[in-house]
Amino acid sequence: MKIYPAIDILKGKCVRLTEGEKEKSTIYYESPVEAALLWKSKGAKQLHVIDLDGAFEGKPQNVDIISEIIRETQLPVQVGGGLRTIEAVELLVSAGADRIIVGTAAVMDEDFLELCVKSFRDKLVVSVDAKNGYVATEGWVNLSQVSAYNFARKLVEKGIKNLVYTDISRDGTLKGPDFDGMERMCSIEFSKIIASGGIKSIEDLRRLKSIGVEGAIIGKALYSGSLSLEAALEV
Repeated sequence: MKIYPAIDILKGKCVRLTEGEKEKSTIYYESPVEAALLWKSKGAKQLHVIDLDGAFEGKPQNVDIISEIIRETQLPVQVGGGLRTIEAVELLVSAGADRIIVGTAAVMDEDFLELCVKSFRDKLVVSVDAKNGYVATEGWVNLSQVSAYNFARKLVEKGIKNLVYTDISRDGTLKGPDFDGMERMCSIEFSKIIASGGIKSIEDLRRLKSIGVEGAIIGKALYSGSLSLEAALEV
């Protein structure tokens, strides 16, 4: 199981949101690059970087900062936030992103998703962001009528195996992950699920590992100090 320290960028700073709400943001580092180098120094082997401004605006807003993170850390970085056109995806790939994460556009634009699969299959990750069992879009602001489980199953049928599953109601809350939802996602044959949202302890990580997730994204637990990266990596 891979551990991904999360770096969320809002207005040029490294922040954490609670339940995905922009109004509930806490600044942890003035420089996201500083945060990235910290996690590298503590043993991180890969990073999860989200351009929150991009997610809310609908197109990447912090490419320069993301490029600097990639350049300075020399780590594989998976990047998301506002990637809703093939041009935006190409921009981040050119910036050196190891993998690119699409969310809203994967739900709303079938043609775009097909093009991503055709052009960047090996780099493609789709984010399944759920609230009350349904997929949320546009920076988690709008709730669709698409079932998260059915959406994930259809993605895997298209050959998209790498999925990030987030229960938005738990994100940034330290309430623990949605284990039932995670287990259901992992039951989809050939899926490779990265768990996100609510992870707070070593016990959470051990349980996720037993469920069979491919990786775990850890945010607030690392920044608040309730979980150390070194301990997480030991799991």
